[in-house]
Amino acid sequence: MSLLLGAIADDFTGATDLANNLVRAGMRVVQTIGVPREPVEAGIDAVVVALKSRTVPAAEAVEQSLAAWRWLREQGARQIYFKYCSTFDSTPAGNIGPVTEALMDAMGIDFTIATPAFPDNGRTVFKGHLFVGDVPLNESGMKDHPLTPMTDANLVRVLQAQCRRRVGLIDYRVVAAGAAAVRERIQALRQQGVGIAVVDALSNDDLLRLGPALADLPLLTAGSGVAIALPANAGLVPSARASALPPVAGAQAIVSGSCSQATNQQVAHFIASGRPAFQLDPLRIAAGEDVVGEALAWAAPHLGSGPVLLYSTAPPQAVSAAQTQLGGAQAGELVERCIAAIASGLVRAGVRRLIVAGGETSGACVQALGIARLQIGPQIDPGVPWCHATAAAAAGAPLWLALKSGNFGGEDFFTRAFSLTTPPPDGAHRPAAAH
Repeated sequence: MSLLLGAIADDFTGATDLANNLVRAGMRVVQTIGVPREPVEAGIDAVVVALKSRTVPAAEAVEQSLAAWRWLREQGARQIYFKYCSTFDSTPAGNIGPVTEALMDAMGIDFTIATPAFPDNGRTVFKGHLFVGDVPLNESGMKDHPLTPMTDANLVRVLQAQCRRRVGLIDYRVVAAGAAAVRERIQALRQQGVGIAVVDALSNDDLLRLGPALADLPLLTAGSGVAIALPANAGLVPSARASALPPVAGAQAIVSGSCSQATNQQVAHFIASGRPAFQLDPLRIAAGEDVVGEALAWAAPHLGSGPVLLYSTAPPQAVSAAQTQLGGAQAGELVERCIAAIASGLVRAGVRRLIVAGGETSGACVQALGIARLQIGPQIDPGVPWCHATAAAAAGAPLWLALKSGNFGGEDFFTRAFSLTTPPPDGAHRPAAAH
């Protein structure tokens, strides 16, 4: 068989974000957790391989990504898509640049594009500068990110620091002129020796104009925004059936390790609404206290009365204090392992609708639950769909799972999301949410 698209995502929430956009545009999509050992089943248009490679050492990220590419090549993928965060999360050492160039080397190609633009979530690129809402990237909450603080909005400059190839720009005026103009600009950049071009996009219309110009590029690198235009290159159109999921019934819970501004607001909104919440203390976790057992014991009597929240989410000052005392990497790993153990315990206790907030946290939880594949379902908010999975590590329980990037979702996300998960009275599959 031949896949229309094979995608490599550098974290688990980013993978569902991409898969969500492809499904909404008409593709039949499977998301795998890590590189599969078996071939993809028939009838699938795209596979998104979810890695946990965003913040690992660059050499490790390259190794994982090339392993995913080799498997996708074996499945006959016609086009490869390297997906990273819409806030371009990286450091001067990578990992966006090193992975991009490693894929280009392996594929024997001389040119690709880079754009994290996702206007539906307020991520736009103008003259090569990334904006988050109304402010440049370096003035957004990303400036305080504990692992990848972003201090420069100029993506050409950021990416050039990570790459040996020349990085150029396809600006908004070219994109606005349409696919032919973009193709002409690509050819001109190639002649100038540019290997990677950052592409402006201010709206979904820009992304839709860009799509046809990218149809013949073997490799794309981007956030999830460009994906809205790719299914149409294969003649596919949106279909509600693409996002229908088998119904599940059971308790509802949220576990949150993200410390982004958006997630802090979502935690505050959930607590202010009077719903039960339990805060996890990194210092107590580091001290070896049984925080997991305490959290699960606290949750047990609440599970029958609506969603519960267990969170380590905290403002930047509190995160900095914990990192100072424990070390940045150690603090993050300790909390991730704790939340993953809590997520597994919640599923064993009967939770069948689970939200996980934070990219690194999502990766740890999915691995702890033994989930190998996800079926992508209805969108909750831009970039965040519900998915159907089987938690092999929890007696094979089927569940609905939402992996939320820290920066995504409205303020009431934690409460509103569960309104999409109630099984229909006749037990039929729930139709996709309106787009």
